[in-house]
Amino acid sequence: MRIFKLFTIFVLLCVVSTVFGVQIVTSFAIPEKIEFSGQSISLSRYDMRERFDREQIIIAYNHSVSLMIIKRANRYFPVIEPILRRNGIPQDFKYLAVIESNLDPRALSGAQAAGLWQLMPKTAEQFGLEVNNEVDERYHIEKATEAACKYLKSAYIKYENWATVAVSYNAGMGRISTELDKQLANEAYDLLLGSESSRYLFRILAMKQFLENPRVFGYKIEREHFYHTITTKTVTVNDSVNNWIVWAAKNGISYAQLKDFNVWLRDTKLTNANKKEYKIQIPEKNDLNFDKNKIQLHNYFSIESILN
Repeated sequence: MRIFKLFTIFVLLCVVSTVFGVQIVTSFAIPEKIEFSGQSISLSRYDMRERFDREQIIIAYNHSVSLMIIKRANRYFPVIEPILRRNGIPQDFKYLAVIESNLDPRALSGAQAAGLWQLMPKTAEQFGLEVNNEVDERYHIEKATEAACKYLKSAYIKYENWATVAVSYNAGMGRISTELDKQLANEAYDLLLGSESSRYLFRILAMKQFLENPRVFGYKIEREHFYHTITTKTVTVNDSVNNWIVWAAKNGISYAQLKDFNVWLRDTKLTNANKKEYKIQIPEKNDLNFDKNKIQLHNYFSIESILN
């Protein structure tokens, strides 16, 4: 009889949900531990568990942003991953780029951090990027990823702990080193820091959990809803350009398309007094119109983790 009553209640809830459009909101399992860059991080302690759960819930129910992240990951992870691998940086650090910018190559924070890796101007210049009114290579995905790798490698030499390296990307090495000494801690996640820095590693861990299997969180996408691959050809520029609008037209594309594929170009001209060499990406005309046959799926999304 008790089972019958419970079944009746369940059916009524389903009917109410259907008739009134009420969405059933669920919580998600919290793993006992999670792997990050070869390090096993236990989530058994109450605060570790709750901090991870907070970020997991935020990601799962921030539907519009999380859907965009899945689609952008399919486009940008194949660009980021080989650069991380070539520099000896663990693949899990691609999730750091996700939480920094939502994988939006045009992202610009109120503090003027820019690009996928949200590099500050001085940090970018320190690691070899050009940043000025005409060219800002923080928006150049490949070059910015190389610069981020330089920072991550220097931080690992200092800490020999990838989790601490990740938190230092947000808080800075100086701050993390000071707080580790002051608070007599061995791990960055044991530090009492400001809210953003305290949440930072757990946002990365939760994003990894989410993107490795979005379907567990209720996300399903049709294959043809992903963005198709657009091939480009490279045009080398080693002189000044008086007007990028005119230059784009001569190369068979619009100014908007030029800026879309070269976000790092920040002005309508290029002075280039030093005759520096720049590689400009020009989209192939045949790829400008959507073609589902040109969709290439990242290995995450070509399995049952996401596809209907």
